[in-house]
Amino acid sequence: MTPSKMTLFTRHFALVFAITFITFFAAFQLFPTVPLRLIQLGATVGQSGSFMSVFTAGSSFGALFTGPLGDRIGLRRTIVGSAVIYALLLLAYGLIRGHWWWFCVLALPHGVAWSGLLTATMATLGSVLPEDRRADGMTLYGLASPGGVVFGPMLGLAIFGRWGFSAIAISLGITFLVLALLAFTLPPDRADRERRSPLQMPERSMLGPCLVFFATALGYGVLGTYTAQEALKLDLSMPSAFLTFMAVGMVGMRVVMTQRGFSTKPVRQLPAMLWLACSGLLLLALAPTGLPRHIAAALLYGAGYSMVHTLLNTHVLETVHPERRGAAFGATLFSFDVGIGIGALGIGEFIGWSEGHYGVIGFRMGWGLSALMALIAVPLAYRMLKKGR
Repeated sequence: MTPSKMTLFTRHFALVFAITFITFFAAFQLFPTVPLRLIQLGATVGQSGSFMSVFTAGSSFGALFTGPLGDRIGLRRTIVGSAVIYALLLLAYGLIRGHWWWFCVLALPHGVAWSGLLTATMATLGSVLPEDRRADGMTLYGLASPGGVVFGPMLGLAIFGRWGFSAIAISLGITFLVLALLAFTLPPDRADRERRSPLQMPERSMLGPCLVFFATALGYGVLGTYTAQEALKLDLSMPSAFLTFMAVGMVGMRVVMTQRGFSTKPVRQLPAMLWLACSGLLLLALAPTGLPRHIAAALLYGAGYSMVHTLLNTHVLETVHPERRGAAFGATLFSFDVGIGIGALGIGEFIGWSEGHYGVIGFRMGWGLSALMALIAVPLAYRMLKKGR
């Protein structure tokens, strides 16, 4: 075994992996249950997607500041501070008993804290992974988010049904306080960082990845909010099936890619993964009703969708200067979350309207629109690869 292979699995890598896993584990307990809580508090089906829209607005625009903030004050400080804020906001969700729009008020700073966690942990990977094994390391690291997605929806919906939403919010708030303490053991921040402005513009080479992230997110934006709602209306035995098996597809594809390996230019496999993700959305829109439809569509979508992130993030680590990675990942998160917000708002309202007029078939109409939006990413990926030659 070579030295580089021995240094891939380090304590710092394991901690960054754990931070990402817990972040997504918490988020995917919230994403399917917050809309149900909003409906309990008087929101309509269409309005139940408002939380995701505001959350992603906070995350996207916050990333333009939290990304450069990590470059400026240090990545470890950014992770610790974001985790503490995240915990306090989760505890506050558990206290809401009045109007549903209070969730949307808190969703804005919640999204900002989320962006701080994601951009700083992604940038930290640059100093944790060996340079000659970044694609392999990103593939393994990429198991953290789908791992959280596998267990988050199932546990969140189970707790919601048995003990209510407050139990979810309080338990997750305590978890993030513990996470903030663990983050103090990450690599120390450099004392000789350059003085930087609060808003740092990313490099021009980031335009292509940002456009692909944006287009991919348009079709993704409604899945966390509305797949569980459709499953409940169809009385499926496993309401979290799509989100859970989407994560299974993510893990399965990563296992395959770890065994198969990457070429010297991993990003060249991007278009194939985009086509796979689009096929999953089309299957969700067109396949016969039943639990197998959610499972099969989720496996296809998850397999393609997760590798899109791995390939693009590896490309960013390979092309962006180490001292500007925070700003670079802030730009990618901004692009992705703007796409999620627009998708959640626009397609979510369309699902709410069509469900009101056509019943449960309105969800299928929304999935078809999501597939069309996701297809936009394919020509953008081919154009990015052409420019990179």
